[in-house]
Amino acid sequence: MATSNDKYYSEIITTEMEESAKARGTGIAKRSPLYIEQKMEEGKAIIALTVDGTWVGFCYIEVWEQSEYVANSGLIVSPAFRKTGVATEIKQKVFDLSRKKYPQSKIFGLTTGLAVMKINSDLGYDPVTYSELTNDEAFWKGCQSCVNYDILMSKNRKNCLCTAMLYDPAEAAKKASEAKPLPEVGKKREFKERLNVFDRLVRLKQFVWLKGWKKKEDEKNGEKKNSILSLFFFW
Repeated sequence: MATSNDKYYSEIITTEMEESAKARGTGIAKRSPLYIEQKMEEGKAIIALTVDGTWVGFCYIEVWEQSEYVANSGLIVSPAFRKTGVATEIKQKVFDLSRKKYPQSKIFGLTTGLAVMKINSDLGYDPVTYSELTNDEAFWKGCQSCVNYDILMSKNRKNCLCTAMLYDPAEAAKKASEAKPLPEVGKKREFKERLNVFDRLVRLKQFVWLKGWKKKEDEKNGEKKNSILSLFFFW
């Protein structure tokens, strides 16, 4: 768990968050170094470091609607340590910390990354509609710095390029009590099938939304062009 002693890494973390989002061409709600430091002071963050103090990865907790909802946000891993499994370990740690601090809270996340969806699925998250997430205005305000914010608002915050995922402790307990144990082969097959569904969902969603968005932009540009031509012929 990160502490106030780890504030030194706050700028490295926020810089990498932004650079990583640019490289992927995806949106991200920007966070300042001061915001990250606050999470460290509150004991609401997980940080990964090497023995010699090199920064490896980070993730933090946000609380909404008087602890009814919790978000595990800002997962980031240093480029030098990617594809090592450390992202999975960080997500597990921050998930465990969330469950310990807020055992009754629903844990949710928004992501465009298939890798994060796979990790969330393994932790027990399910894909949900945006209507099942927090209504806290402060949370949605954080999306204003995302490159896809116009798409979100054009859909009245009911959908966007991000996929929403939710862990409901009450539902998880119910499923656990009703579930029949699967053999190991069955578990692997079920998980693989779920990942294939996620993959198709992400690809389809991005294709449909981006195609629709491009169509709207083309229509706008067409309207502007017609207006200019009309003005020209009028004169």
